[in-house]
Amino acid sequence: MTYLALAIVLETIGTTGLKLSDGFSRPWPSVVAVGAYLVSLGLLSLALKAVQIGPAYAIWSAVGTALIATIGIIWFREPLTALKLGSLLLIIVGVVALNLSGAER
Repeated sequence: MTYLALAIVLETIGTTGLKLSDGFSRPWPSVVAVGAYLVSLGLLSLALKAVQIGPAYAIWSAVGTALIATIGIIWFREPLTALKLGSLLLIIVGVVALNLSGAER
């Protein structure tokens, strides 16, 4: 699960880098985005040695989505609506349910 957690963190860094790259027109955020995504995918592949693919990918994408939405609200001053908050809570519930379902081999 350590590889999966690191993959999630790097995917989040990569997505934040995409936002900051301004359509790949700013070099350093662009390099950070591409590098973080490559390392994230490598770590995800290592995580798949110990975790089933369905739950691993669902957790990777869901937690990354929740983190990016939170970063958008806090750092980029995106609005926090009741629908957005409810959706984030549903993502968290889904990830917890996947973990409780015995996602690890």
